Amino acid sequence: MTMANWENFLKNLGEWQGSFTRLSPQGEILSNTPSILTLEGLDDDKLVKFRLRRYDNPDYQDPPTQDYSQDYRSLGRQIIFFGTGAFSKGPWQLAPFSEFGAEFGFVDGDRRMRFVQLYDKGLSLASLTFIREFRRGSDAQERPALKVEQLLGTWQCQVYTGYPDWREPELSTMEISLSQTGDSVEQRVTVQGQTSVMQGKVMGDQIHFLGPNPSKVLLLPDGASSCTPDRLQLGQPFSGEVGWLVRPNERQRLIRYYDNRGAWTHSAFVVEHRQ
Repeated sequence: MTMANWENFLKNLGEWQGSFTRLSPQGEILSNTPSILTLEGLDDDKLVKFRLRRYDNPDYQDPPTQDYSQDYRSLGRQIIFFGTGAFSKGPWQLAPFSEFGAEFGFVDGDRRMRFVQLYDKGLSLASLTFIREFRRGSDAQERPALKVEQLLGTWQCQVYTGYPDWREPELSTMEISLSQTGDSVEQRVTVQGQTSVMQGKVMGDQIHFLGPNPSKVLLLPDGASSCTPDRLQLGQPFSGEVGWLVRPNERQRLIRYYDNRGAWTHSAFVVEHRQ
């Protein structure tokens, strides 16, 4: 474990009141569970006490239906924290006949947003868990539901790439432009002078990108989005992605990449500003 990873983890300290919302792979709300999550730093922040309480009612008055605690003095190597406190966590390897999932987390002032993408043993997308958290005692508000119109335009992006060996994240840049005509969208991504183009269709609260590697973006409440394959294929590289529009002209994304052997290769934290 590097000190930088631990210091970035500490940016999540606090008492966070929110909820765990379970979604179908199509983004439909299946259940909602109120929660209070506490991350408390002790012993000069060398120890972090984690406590998660889940409740039946949103007033948090009744005893919790679940109360789980854990102490942390170090972090597993499968999790990378970036400079804002954002993180990507998941298994090292995709394995046949076993469940597979990844968690993504963002921190912005008195807000946190976390998201879990879970696949079943047949490698089909089984469920999504959307976690919206507010620092207890603050007046932090939920952001509006994400709409395609909020993503249009040209975004200048800083990309921080972290690796399993915990070396210092590499910084690179790219440009993303998204335009819309009717229910069709075009996305242009420019990296080091090379531009790739993807075509997509807007279908309700989803964007379906076409081509050899089709993908589906769910547009969600609180400015959030989730992009992940409906099914994973052994022998094929894949990635999972979650985005958060933290301000009208600032979006953050986390992406976790796996290669054709199903091994986790790297994670990226992308900070985008619209021109």
